[in-house]
Amino acid sequence: MGGGGRGGRSRTQRKHFRQSRENVWKRSKSDPNSNTNAPSNDPNKPNPNPNPNPMWTPFATENASFDAYYKGQCIVQSTEWDHFVSVLRTPLPATFRINSSSQFSDDIRSQLQNDFVHSLRDEVAEGVESETEAIRPLPWYPGNFAWHSNFSRMQLRKNQTLERFHEFLKLENEIGNITRQEAVSMVPPLFLDVHPDHFVLDMCAAPGSKTFQLLEIIHQSTKVGSLPAGVVIANDLDVQRCNLLIHQTKRMCTANLIVTNHEAQNFPGCRLIRNHEVMDPDQHMGQLLFDRVLCDVPCSGDGTLRKAPDLWRKWNTGMGHGLHPLQVIIAMRGLSLLKVGGRMVYSTCSMNPIENEAVVAEVLRRCGGSVKLVDVSSEVPQLIRRPGLKTWKVYDKGTWLASYKDVPKYRRSIALASMFPSSSSYHESVDSDCNVEMGYDVTDDGVGGNAEDDVQEMVNTVVPESAEVSDFPLEHCMRIVPHDQNTGAFFIAVLQKVSPLPRIPEKTKKRIGKPIVEPSNQGHEGEQLLQVDSLESAQVVLETVPEENVNDHEVPTVNVEVSPVTCEEKNCKETEEAHNAENTTKVPGKRKLQIQGKWRGVDPVVFFKNEAIVNSIKDFYGIDENFPFDGHLVTRNEDASHVKRIYYVSKSVKDVLELNFSVGQQLKITSIGLKMFERQTARQGSTAPCSFRISSEGLPLILPHITKQILRASPVDFKHLLENKDVKFEDFADAEFSKKAANLMPGCCVLVLGKGNEVGTEPIQVDDSTIAIGCWKGRARLNVMVTAMDCQELLERLVIRLGTENGSSVQGVKSSINVEGEEVQELNGKIDGDAVEVTED
Repeated sequence: MGGGGRGGRSRTQRKHFRQSRENVWKRSKSDPNSNTNAPSNDPNKPNPNPNPNPMWTPFATENASFDAYYKGQCIVQSTEWDHFVSVLRTPLPATFRINSSSQFSDDIRSQLQNDFVHSLRDEVAEGVESETEAIRPLPWYPGNFAWHSNFSRMQLRKNQTLERFHEFLKLENEIGNITRQEAVSMVPPLFLDVHPDHFVLDMCAAPGSKTFQLLEIIHQSTKVGSLPAGVVIANDLDVQRCNLLIHQTKRMCTANLIVTNHEAQNFPGCRLIRNHEVMDPDQHMGQLLFDRVLCDVPCSGDGTLRKAPDLWRKWNTGMGHGLHPLQVIIAMRGLSLLKVGGRMVYSTCSMNPIENEAVVAEVLRRCGGSVKLVDVSSEVPQLIRRPGLKTWKVYDKGTWLASYKDVPKYRRSIALASMFPSSSSYHESVDSDCNVEMGYDVTDDGVGGNAEDDVQEMVNTVVPESAEVSDFPLEHCMRIVPHDQNTGAFFIAVLQKVSPLPRIPEKTKKRIGKPIVEPSNQGHEGEQLLQVDSLESAQVVLETVPEENVNDHEVPTVNVEVSPVTCEEKNCKETEEAHNAENTTKVPGKRKLQIQGKWRGVDPVVFFKNEAIVNSIKDFYGIDENFPFDGHLVTRNEDASHVKRIYYVSKSVKDVLELNFSVGQQLKITSIGLKMFERQTARQGSTAPCSFRISSEGLPLILPHITKQILRASPVDFKHLLENKDVKFEDFADAEFSKKAANLMPGCCVLVLGKGNEVGTEPIQVDDSTIAIGCWKGRARLNVMVTAMDCQELLERLVIRLGTENGSSVQGVKSSINVEGEEVQELNGKIDGDAVEVTED
């Protein structure tokens, strides 16, 4: 059971989720270039395309500027360039991962190995010649829980012979048993070495597939009915993408997750300051530090060209250059939040060394010997990876630059010293850069623009024969290229913090005539003022702040004036600021101070302490004393009399919440905990002794601790109830079960699948394989309180577990569950069931 389960699905979040996963090989209607081959309405004009289909006009998969740049950077050998580019121009095969903490994970893996591998054997799609199997497990992913299909998403949708496999993927993905995720996106969490008791930060988390992986690892080896000691905090800058993140991780059904909405470079450290805040006697945390940090930063995303071919026409050299400073300060912020001895993984879906090795080298340079680059070449041995580059060049305004000394002074606001491999001229550059005027236009200076303007310059530019070589062991970084294992491209570096970050004395710098950028989050009175005048001065400021100050301050906001093309896992937008004028004060010459208050547009997180309601829940369901309630229940409504949902949080999440309250709610929390109880507001609910029912998400956790309102049903009666959704007591096959069901108290109850045809009288024992559902006991019948999709999944798993091989029987099950949503919504609407939930609190 672990952290797996089934949760309610928000229609709004589901719409945004579908939009974010649109297959971009298909042109949208809004694309002005999509109608270039459309038939003309003028009968006098010839039709240029005898079989027009403007919606499927392919994107151009060539970019001369791209070819010239990466040939110059030597990211692959010249002898393999043609193979590299040919694979990069083919659609990306669909890959997915089985949720290893799901109670059906072994069943799904067996179904893939014993059913679909054989039934799809003859359906090998055209594409990479090395692919001979329709589907296969990824050899480098543990336990055969990750799978590769030799079909793109478009092929899965359009090929009729793949319909059964496609429907299987859709159902299991929606339920939460599998996650459809790019193969290279699965790699970074494998190198984090996460343990169940670790505090983990995912700095740029949306849409949440890596976060889901981290939660799976946290929940590994957790006993049924218990929670791990660790916690995952998943952060994202954009509110709408936070909704996608919530939708994705909601399928995990975990009480060990907090979703926050902050700029990654400004993520709060939540440090208690002496003489400002006082720790409660039972409070265990004085600062928010992490054992592991996943730093999957916003990037240009050219490693995703196979799934986002529109990037071919958008790509230009300035995209990576413009994001480099932001990537550096995000990585530095992640290291400042990391415990000594902790591990951080820095990753991008870009092939550009300016976003990859240059960032890692700059981070190592700033941290001195306090951070080391870890050699993980012996880990995940079956993953084909290439060492990081030791040498690269910077391209700026039609010129290849081998050293920072070659950069004209008027271009040093664009081609930064941190972009070059060597640190020989680093200290010289700091003082000289401060004299440069920073008011430049992005497009004119080559940070923006388009690829067409860049082509002529690139193809006619002479690449310097020699370039600087980095002193750092960048060969320990990992580069994944598409033609090695038929994937996308990715970059990964594993960093370990071996000692506190160095305290560097502040350097005096000349003021630049440009308005100061005011940080979006506030600190405390008396804290050191951090002023950011430019991208370069941001680098200087970051060097001057000691680690003990970085941990309890917000680092400065850097305004990177570029709109990056990001992969599915990234984002780079503005976030909302805290408000509440009564609790915000201004200090002359310093930043705004956030003393205490709420975040705009976000419901508050409140510990639920209504003893009358809690005791009624305990008494009604007979919850034993081993299940901790005190301090573990939270709501998103300050009015306890109108609480609709009660969420359960783990001990680690509880500690983080208490710390957050102590420091003035610095964390902007958009989602927290596991929905455990939900108020029953329909007519039947008002007459029940307990006004709260157990939610389907929370049932796996609390199930072993329930002693009342719980019944064991035979497989026949369990299947009968799932097929018919509501069944009268006298219609059950087992008379003893019918009698026990009729004697239950009105309201929510739990039905557990028995392992034989008899109900049995012995106490119900719960383990990882136990299947249970929530029901509503009315006057004369039992109603199922799960969605139609959950019913479909449970019925199919029930058929497989019972070993039913009769075709007509299986077909009867499938026909009985192939229902439209109206019937189930009408049923659940009567009892305010999970299926009618629309929005998250």
